[in-house]
Amino acid sequence: MKSITSNKQFNAIVASGRPFVLDFYADWCGPCQALLPTVEKLADEFSDSVDVYKINIDEQRDLAAKFQVRSIPSLFFMESNKIKDSLKGMASEHQLRKKIKALA
Repeated sequence: MKSITSNKQFNAIVASGRPFVLDFYADWCGPCQALLPTVEKLADEFSDSVDVYKINIDEQRDLAAKFQVRSIPSLFFMESNKIKDSLKGMASEHQLRKKIKALA
């Protein structure tokens, strides 16, 4: 699982045309840290068809604002520059797998 560290990097990801998931988190967020192993597992499982990226809201405030992130963890399931689905807060592995599979 990769991290997005700039708007330029985000724009390149969008331009690639591959479906992707954005995981907005913070290092100090307990639920974010609890969800991380599940997100990493699914990122590996679907690596052939969907990319998964972490975005630290404390470091990437512009992207957090662009996606109107008000609570974390927040996940966005994307195709091109369109949000196909999203999840706010904790989610089960089953919920995440279902949403990622819909992108693949």
